[in-house]
Amino acid sequence: MDTNNNVVNESDIFAVRSAKLAELCANGENPFLSNCEQKYTSREAIDLFEPDSEEQKEVSVAGRIVAFRLMGKASFLKLLDRDGQIQIYVTKNALGDQKYAEFTKLDIGDIVGVSGKLFKTSTGEITVRADSITLVSKSLRPLPDKWHGLTDSDQIYRQRYLDLIVNGESRQRAKMRCQIIKEIRKFLWNRSFEEVDCPILQMVAGGAAARPFTTHINALDQDCYLRISHELFLKRMLIAGFDRVFELGRVFRNEGLSRKHSPEFTMIEIYQAYTDYKGMMVLIYDLTQHLCKTVLGTSTVKRFDGTDINLDGEWQIETYSDLVIKLTGNKNWFNSSKEEKLEFCHKSGLETDSSLEDFEVTQDVYSKLIEPNLIQPTFVTQLPRELCPLAKLNVNNQHHLDVFELCINGQEIAPAYSEQNNPIIQREMFEAQIGEEKQNLDNDFLLAMEYGMPPAGGIGIGIDRLVALLTSAPSIRDTILFPMMRQQ
Repeated sequence: MDTNNNVVNESDIFAVRSAKLAELCANGENPFLSNCEQKYTSREAIDLFEPDSEEQKEVSVAGRIVAFRLMGKASFLKLLDRDGQIQIYVTKNALGDQKYAEFTKLDIGDIVGVSGKLFKTSTGEITVRADSITLVSKSLRPLPDKWHGLTDSDQIYRQRYLDLIVNGESRQRAKMRCQIIKEIRKFLWNRSFEEVDCPILQMVAGGAAARPFTTHINALDQDCYLRISHELFLKRMLIAGFDRVFELGRVFRNEGLSRKHSPEFTMIEIYQAYTDYKGMMVLIYDLTQHLCKTVLGTSTVKRFDGTDINLDGEWQIETYSDLVIKLTGNKNWFNSSKEEKLEFCHKSGLETDSSLEDFEVTQDVYSKLIEPNLIQPTFVTQLPRELCPLAKLNVNNQHHLDVFELCINGQEIAPAYSEQNNPIIQREMFEAQIGEEKQNLDNDFLLAMEYGMPPAGGIGIGIDRLVALLTSAPSIRDTILFPMMRQQ
């Protein structure tokens, strides 16, 4: 066997293991079985051990060899499966000379099946005393060295499968992501929400201000877009009488790559009739508490820099304008000229495009100087009307929207609206947003609205950012199993 330490060059290891593979095949052995009996996972097998019993149960386990200690006539190895690791004790006496000789030719990374009885070692570790061991799948390439692991971030993202094998933290985060998604669904199902599937290929890229990916449907000889949002089709479901709906799935935006952004990401959008954005405040708070209880077991999470984020208690509520005025120190900020605002940006070291609209300059200040400092849960409410054409205008101030952005960990986690249900105002706001690009107007959605849409609250939650928050990941790339990378 090789332990990944006695041969430095990976190509040399590949050659050595390929020779072993050829020898196995020449001897009539099948090194890639089509099936293997795995009666118990590592955890299930360990749980079967009875401390007060002299006769322990026979178990059959299977997994990847991640540690191998050869000691003459007896050896220890560790198997990794979906539940964790279990130790295996292998002796020449139990297997016989020939089988033990074959066993010693196994390598770290090989996948094997093992049968035997449980026992506890002198160090107190529950172990399988192997009476048979079968090669299930031969590994031709070595795993990363166990002492140094997989440390190159580019390799971690490109070869996530290796990262998940050797990095327990990454494997745990991946499992927690699965559990978070499972519990989100359970939470919503228990509140009578129905999960629906809406089109990914769309003729009009609507529901968000983002650049879409374009593709072509050969059967129709027509260009279309990968969706940038779930929103407009879920609202069609509200119109259809489905009062509580959600969709959890991939969304695609042909924009930047960063610690907070990915061109494809997972989002859940939730819509509930006969409520508003305040109802969405209650829903996202309750959902977060549910995840803290069922997944984390705590309501305090650590930021990647060590800061504690407290998710229980009363969450802060701030208006957009108050935050901007507080930062700039200018009570008349919203009545100031664009030139005055640009001057503030210059003095603050904020690079801002002078061609931006007035409200866009303010949004630049908010997104770059305010939002990154909102670490504890904060509902930012009453955003300017120009920022979203799909939300209700505030009754008392038509320049503001009845919306919130939930910011935690220095980034937006979930925006929510009192949804616009007036088809006339909706058309006006759409037209104001798209300007001369009338082909981007979703007339079918506007037609649907004219049949009557109930008042509703809606919320979108970025799953990747939520998982990053709950698992203390420094980047959403650490929460996406196979993030987009530049082709090598």
